[in-house]
Amino acid sequence: MESPCISFEFSAPKTDQDRERIFRVRERLDACQPSFYSITYGAGGSTKEGTRQTVLDLCRQGVNVAPHLSFGHDSAETIANLLADYKAAGVTRIVALRGDLPSGIASHRSLVYANELVAFIREKTGDHFHIEVAAYPEVHPDSVSVQEDIRYFKLKVDAGADSAITQYFYNPDAYFRFLELTVKAGVNIPIVPGIMPITNFRTLVRFSAICGAEIPRWIFKNLESLEDDSDGLKAFAEEVVHRLCERLLAGGAPGLHIYTLNQSLPAIRLLKNLGLTA
Repeated sequence: MESPCISFEFSAPKTDQDRERIFRVRERLDACQPSFYSITYGAGGSTKEGTRQTVLDLCRQGVNVAPHLSFGHDSAETIANLLADYKAAGVTRIVALRGDLPSGIASHRSLVYANELVAFIREKTGDHFHIEVAAYPEVHPDSVSVQEDIRYFKLKVDAGADSAITQYFYNPDAYFRFLELTVKAGVNIPIVPGIMPITNFRTLVRFSAICGAEIPRWIFKNLESLEDDSDGLKAFAEEVVHRLCERLLAGGAPGLHIYTLNQSLPAIRLLKNLGLTA
């Protein structure tokens, strides 16, 4: 059986110290032989320069890196120039997102949808980039129905997306159901589940409230009861995510995209427990 594709995501740095941390973490994660690393972009491209500089630095180190990209409040010319910079640096993969505008300006500018960004990338760069897009097994927070969510996902694929990475989730049935619906809609691209290791209960609750990811009640209650027991919480959290990944891979998921939160140990422990790294 073909080995699953493993990739890691970094949060874009805001300071030089953040960027140096990413470089150190990346060196440790290299032992897992990932297919690529992705780097987030921030609302409205608010971390754009940190993303760009980190991407270029990693490219110079010979790392396969996939920058996140969204229009935000930038002009088409700005995005085209950024694509040109990435292409010249040797970047071959882009994660194309609708993104979010920074608070305070959302009411003054319409968002450019991800399918429009995918089409724009194809128009400007042809087939140079492998384009990843987002998928939402538990339905995008802004979608009014499951059917609408699938329709928008198909628009991104029809515009030229090559593969997709999902929002994180803890209910594997949601992922498999999403796959069934995309196949029925005529979509046939790899959809890699996004995996969020659980390291801090309150952080997970905050992130999930922002992005619309569901924490199943049985997981929430267990984590809540273990909040003051760091060893117990760690053991329970590792078991939950390990079993999730086992189920996903056994069911045919093409790989795992791990949200690292710029840490190496949780991801490495997960992959070791799964037998995917030494």
